[in-house]
Amino acid sequence: MTPLIIFLVLIGLGLVIVVFFYNGFVKRIQRSEEAWADIDVQLKRRYDLIPNLVNTVKGYASHESATFEKVTEARAAAMNAGNIAEQGAAENMLTGALKSLFAVSEAYPDLKANQNFLELQRELSDTENKIQAARRFYNANVQDLNTAVATFPGNLVANMFKFKEREYFELAENAEERKVVDVKF
Repeated sequence: MTPLIIFLVLIGLGLVIVVFFYNGFVKRIQRSEEAWADIDVQLKRRYDLIPNLVNTVKGYASHESATFEKVTEARAAAMNAGNIAEQGAAENMLTGALKSLFAVSEAYPDLKANQNFLELQRELSDTENKIQAARRFYNANVQDLNTAVATFPGNLVANMFKFKEREYFELAENAEERKVVDVKF
């Protein structure tokens, strides 16, 4: 009778441990999905601001059509990105295109003094800061999940239930992409 009780206790303890780890993975996945939703909200806000910004600049610098096209194409690519890596690359392109747009605006003093342009620029800057904060929050949650998936004994439960590591959301991955755009007239 004693070996049977010990066996049942061990089985019960094993099940409790598996449930504990399983629920931990579910929580971590939910937190990373919530964090990604925060990024998504800020990216959508950014996408909504860009056409207004482009139209404001167009009113002052209508002959800069190549810059406007670049911004529009980069925005479309970012909005249609499929996975996290594509999203990061598309956002880097969009950031570069926006830098070019702001560089163009430097040549137009009336534009730089336009209240609508200044407000859009401030809103976009605020949104960029929120995107960075949301990205840090997302990456911290992904790191927590990835660590749990990779370490023992969580990796046994992760493999059993097919929990996978997630991608980090990286922006401007190399020094070349981080350079400030130098536009000269």
